[in-house]
Amino acid sequence: MEVLYFILQLTIASTIPLALVAFGALFSERSGVVNIALEGIMLMGGFVGAVVIALVETSVSPQLTVLIGISTGALVGMVYSLLHAYAAINMKSNQIISATALNLFAPAFAIFMARTFSAAGTQKISLEGTYKIREVPFFSEIPIIGDILFKQAFLSTYIGIAIFIIATIVLYKTKFGLRLRACGENPHAADSLGINIYKIRYAGVMISGALAGMGGVLFVLSFANDFNATVSGFGFLALAVLIFGQWHPGKIISAALFFGLMRVVSSAHAAIPFLKPLNLPGEIYSMIPYVATLVVLAFVSKNSAAPLAAGTPYDPGKR
Repeated sequence: MEVLYFILQLTIASTIPLALVAFGALFSERSGVVNIALEGIMLMGGFVGAVVIALVETSVSPQLTVLIGISTGALVGMVYSLLHAYAAINMKSNQIISATALNLFAPAFAIFMARTFSAAGTQKISLEGTYKIREVPFFSEIPIIGDILFKQAFLSTYIGIAIFIIATIVLYKTKFGLRLRACGENPHAADSLGINIYKIRYAGVMISGALAGMGGVLFVLSFANDFNATVSGFGFLALAVLIFGQWHPGKIISAALFFGLMRVVSSAHAAIPFLKPLNLPGEIYSMIPYVATLVVLAFVSKNSAAPLAAGTPYDPGKR
């Protein structure tokens, strides 16, 4: 049972940043802008967030440090995503190309800045603190759930769950959510009703950037405990989660759990008893999340439920 709890805890820790970034992609694409720059935004958010955490972690409590880092990552991600928003919305550029440019720029910028200002001259930013919550009073005594969710857990788990609930409500129970979805399905019809397509799409991309930036910080805190100019392809995995989840919040969370489990099998296979006797090379396990991505997308992508206007620049003259 201890091994099972261990696997489930790691799966949840992987699921939260994956689902968070996938929700970011959901907001952007529901507004009509394809955002494959999630990897680059995660990197930028994770880099600046790690720098801020390294500066404040010795002077404030661990959980306050987490909140400061997450807030910083969200702000940086939002600002960085504005470059993609301007290119895609105002300049009407190819959204794939502008997003790819951000993905290429982010690691180069992070490595250069880290090496320039690091005393050791390396690209790694190490964090000293441990940010797990040892035990949540009362809730940790709940059978099964208490051991999984409320012991040796991250504050980010609870923040992520709250964000998922709020995001779902915003998308489907608010006027803003209705307008956002309308802009991604039929922007000309939305424009005829007086909705400002540009403002809504900017909002969608900025929310996407904020969530991806937060995901970058959570990746650093949950897995590496340092920043080393990579988020291990989580941004691209989040896109797979979005497609597998058919652009629907509930299905996205289920898809994130699946890919999170694949990530755990990949990274923690040595601690899983029934995998030890197989004696497979570590490289085989490292391939598992990405092979699973290809297999899943081969089956679900043909039934795509993507917003009809996603990826198409809005031209008022074509109404």
